[in-house]
Amino acid sequence: MTWTRTRCLALVLTAVAVLAGSSRAAGPRDSLKKGAPELQSISALAFGPEGILFIGDARAATIIALDTQDRTAAGAEMPKIEALDEKIASLLGIEASQLLVNDLAVNPLSGNTYLGVTRGKGADGKPVLLRVERSGKIAEVPLTDVAFSRTPLPTPGTGRSPNDVITDMAYLNGKLYVACLSNEEFASQFRVLPFPFGEAGKGTAVEIFHGSHGRLETKSPIRTFAPYEIQGETNLLAAYTCTPLVQVPVAELKPGEKVKGKTIAELGNRNVPLDMIVYQKDGKDYILMANSARGVMKISTEGIDRTQPITKPIAGTAGLKYETIKGLDGTVQLDVFDKDHVLVLRKSKDNRLNLETVELP
Repeated sequence: MTWTRTRCLALVLTAVAVLAGSSRAAGPRDSLKKGAPELQSISALAFGPEGILFIGDARAATIIALDTQDRTAAGAEMPKIEALDEKIASLLGIEASQLLVNDLAVNPLSGNTYLGVTRGKGADGKPVLLRVERSGKIAEVPLTDVAFSRTPLPTPGTGRSPNDVITDMAYLNGKLYVACLSNEEFASQFRVLPFPFGEAGKGTAVEIFHGSHGRLETKSPIRTFAPYEIQGETNLLAAYTCTPLVQVPVAELKPGEKVKGKTIAELGNRNVPLDMIVYQKDGKDYILMANSARGVMKISTEGIDRTQPITKPIAGTAGLKYETIKGLDGTVQLDVFDKDHVLVLRKSKDNRLNLETVELP
């Protein structure tokens, strides 16, 4: 009798547990399965919910969602590492000249930094994912027996280089926004991928007027972008080569559609924007943008809702105003570290890559 009652009680408890599990809402990590992502490249990184890292694999035209299992604040240190490239090269057993750092992203939960690098040059280069802890410790992130999911991008373009296929990403409110090139007539596109991933639909083609070139463009790749709310409406602020800054309302990003972005600034030709963030200081909003030839720009968003679109050829700069931030020369990558600081990766005068945490200007 005792055994029968115990067995019955166990069956009841098991049923309750099953019902409780089935009623629990599925979380972002529930769609991930253990395995090996088998990356061909790492061209772009962005963090999503619960320590999930999105990896843009341009060579494979695929997006990977990876569970980093990195969800705990990792101390209070402000990262600062001189000659980071040499330290990474030593870890990987190569010369620093054989290392390429493609992107970085700060995990907002832990404060640890993730780097997507290429070990070796050209077709023989191999992707490596690294974690730089707040303490300065550098370690390779294992990519076997990890929880992940993937989604391919249909009709990928070849671009001027393989990395043009996926140039930047940002996660916002359950969706991953991807700037990419396709092989369609309007090559420059945004793709909006709900997460957890389903089947990737068509992208939204983006046409812009490029003031310094004096023409409409549909093939120039978006180099970097950031979400920004204007009068209660979410927009993507996208920067292109030479250097138009364009506003695209998220509500217009519908699969298979063609939209025309609003050019709100021309920030100078013969320049490639490298990375950008949006931040707030003293109650005002700013864009911080790293560039190949024009230093780090601090761009005021004041009056952005009233800015007239640039629709005619111009010489020099126009639209939103900016200032160049001294002391950040050579910055190639940046990301928000916390509400008061930005993490920058920049080249020193002796051409070494240093990782620094600096106060937001």
